[in-house]
Amino acid sequence: MTRYATNGTRLAAAVVTLAFLGCAKGEQASSADSTARNLTLAPTESTAALRDAAAPAASARAKAVAAAPAVAKPSAPAAPTTVSAAAGTRVPLAVSETLSTRQIKVGDSFTATVSEAVRDAAGRVVIPAGSSVEGTIDVADARHPTSPGRLVLSVHSVTVRGRSYSVAGTVVSMDTVEQGRGVTGGDAAKVGVGAAAGAILGRVIGKDAKGAVIGGLAGAAAGGAVARETRSIDIVLPKGARLTLRLDAPLTVKHG
Repeated sequence: MTRYATNGTRLAAAVVTLAFLGCAKGEQASSADSTARNLTLAPTESTAALRDAAAPAASARAKAVAAAPAVAKPSAPAAPTTVSAAAGTRVPLAVSETLSTRQIKVGDSFTATVSEAVRDAAGRVVIPAGSSVEGTIDVADARHPTSPGRLVLSVHSVTVRGRSYSVAGTVVSMDTVEQGRGVTGGDAAKVGVGAAAGAILGRVIGKDAKGAVIGGLAGAAAGGAVARETRSIDIVLPKGARLTLRLDAPLTVKHG
């Protein structure tokens, strides 16, 4: 009896032990399966997490770039507001109308145009070609046998891009020509007086028609000589003739 009890106890212990071992193996298997599943899913979950984290980071960088102030590019130097032609600069002009000492008088005005652009030392245009110039006649004397004629002009202003500027300058050269007047009414009167005096003298001396004719020819010759000695020769500046103006002081105008 005691032997059967002992055997039963041993059997029960063995069953318990087997049950415990079975449970342990089941837990180990379950743990192994769980670990395998975790290992299998970990890369996928990690990649998704990294992707989710990268997206906000990229968005943040884009916002930072958009919010960052633009780098200013170096700007070109500002263009000057005015340009100047130095004193001594030569300004080529073309007269707009014919000027003759036979018609003009002191105080009359004249106009001319700039025939070539005038530039400063840097090559910028100060006075464009075609700009208008205004001036006056200072002297207008015809040439006589005993004295030379003169035509003196002065320039007062130049108009550049619609704006007028005062000019201090001297006209240093002009393409003038001389034009003889020929026998004028005054010259004809002088010739006529000489002829009449010669005719009277011939009649008095010669007392015949032949003497009168000779006297008349001599008187005409004398009158013609007087006309030649006293007649004037006009100083003429034809339309389009060249003038050269020298600036006596700097000229400053608005640029462009």
